[in-house]
Amino acid sequence: MASDLRRVTRALLSVSDKTGLVTLARSLAARGVALISTGGTAKALKDSGFEVMDVAELTGFPEMMDGRLKTLHPKVHGGLLAIRENPEHEAAMLAHGIAAIDLLIVNLYPFEEMLGRSAPFEACVENIDIGGPAMIRGAAKNHADVAVVVDPGDYAEVSAELDAHEGATTLTLRRRLAAKAYARTAAYDAAISNWLLRETGVEAPRAYALGGLLAQALRYGENPHQKAGFYRLAEPRFGVATARQVQGKELSYNNINDMDAAIECVAEFNPERPACVIVKHANPCGVAIANDLVDAYRKALRCDPTSAFGGIVAVNRKLDIASATAIAGIFTEVVVAPEADEEALGVFAAKKNLRLLLTGGLPDAAAPGLAVRTVGGGFLVQSRDAAVLGERELKTVTRRAPTQAELDDLKFAWRVCKHVKSNAIVYAKDGASVGIGAGQMSRVDAARIAAWKAAEAAKAAGVDESFAKGAVVASDAFFPFPDGLLAAIEAGATAVIQPGGSVRDQDVIAAADEAGIAMVFTGVRHFRH
Repeated sequence: MASDLRRVTRALLSVSDKTGLVTLARSLAARGVALISTGGTAKALKDSGFEVMDVAELTGFPEMMDGRLKTLHPKVHGGLLAIRENPEHEAAMLAHGIAAIDLLIVNLYPFEEMLGRSAPFEACVENIDIGGPAMIRGAAKNHADVAVVVDPGDYAEVSAELDAHEGATTLTLRRRLAAKAYARTAAYDAAISNWLLRETGVEAPRAYALGGLLAQALRYGENPHQKAGFYRLAEPRFGVATARQVQGKELSYNNINDMDAAIECVAEFNPERPACVIVKHANPCGVAIANDLVDAYRKALRCDPTSAFGGIVAVNRKLDIASATAIAGIFTEVVVAPEADEEALGVFAAKKNLRLLLTGGLPDAAAPGLAVRTVGGGFLVQSRDAAVLGERELKTVTRRAPTQAELDDLKFAWRVCKHVKSNAIVYAKDGASVGIGAGQMSRVDAARIAAWKAAEAAKAAGVDESFAKGAVVASDAFFPFPDGLLAAIEAGATAVIQPGGSVRDQDVIAAADEAGIAMVFTGVRHFRH
């Protein structure tokens, strides 16, 4: 036998997810592998006719403390950690009656599942596995001799390896399984740690763990030469992670990124009022609210029909046949909604390449959470931008206060501006964006681009006058000089919403007063880089 092959004579199985358990056990038993197991796993195996040694029989101690204590014993960990052919280890095993365990099959208590269901605190605590991670880490450390399997998806490969090598595993497989095992315990501990940090309100811990489970392997990243995968966190939040793909081609990295931008933006609007967001390259290119989804979509599309081609469409309520028919009228990459009725599904079914995803709900725009971004040699962590505008927080700083219609549009534009890349300027009128300037190094350039887009949208709609005429304007950060505001005034804006806080606020206010427009300050900035 080659030196890196290790014959499996005893296996310990302890799993919460019993998918494939019986099939694997049958493969092991057929090769004469002795089976050791715990609690529910042992019962499932015995009920299926297998001869199984209970861990309590192995250790001489019964399960106790409501199952919290069962595998934390030298006869378990010694069997996993002992280095084969090491005289000192062999002597210790012989002296203390410890037999080798060559294969460990463990998956953990479903802590992430409990967290995703927003289970009570005590239930989450009881689903923190202790013995499982301890055994996994021990077996993975000793992968030179022991194979550890934490994913039912690997059972078939392990069985095939045993068949190929007369009941033995290779070092190559054991090492790969060990890496996977450590990744699993790391993600598991990260979910627990971050949950407790949220529960205790710790904002900048000394150590921060980031971990997730693979939801989808992606063909490539932003560009074909980049590798990518989509990982799901344990955080209970509707959106991309909860989305079920009903039809269409495989999602790409860019699709998922754009979907997230669209869902988070449309979630700013109460589902009692239909809303639609169209996103291209992670920026909204059209947003609208209306009395029905069809009108909301058409108003959003009117803002920038050129950019909307091949874009991502998100709505905040159930898709019906009318809205589905309208959306399917032009080429659209992805449509995402909380749900869809059967007639809407039928409309989209005719568009085989269109990706349709249903999230089951909308994220709470005001809910706390974390945003993470990698940088060279590390990563940045911040709280999610969960600031929601309240009318009482608005401060009118000009001689003229906004009319009620202007105020409604200002609040709408501010919600949209929050989701546009900085520097960001948004023109809005009658509950719809009409011009968006995004991602500019200069705020005055963003204002000019947004005005130009509003004029171009009007031309595309066959309207002589720019949509910016009579619109309101939102700026994600303060105007450092009056020039950006003056560009908006020149385009025809009648009211402005911005954070305020510039050392030249008085100059900007004076320019607004001179033009007779209304301006309100929010006191909150919405940078999005």
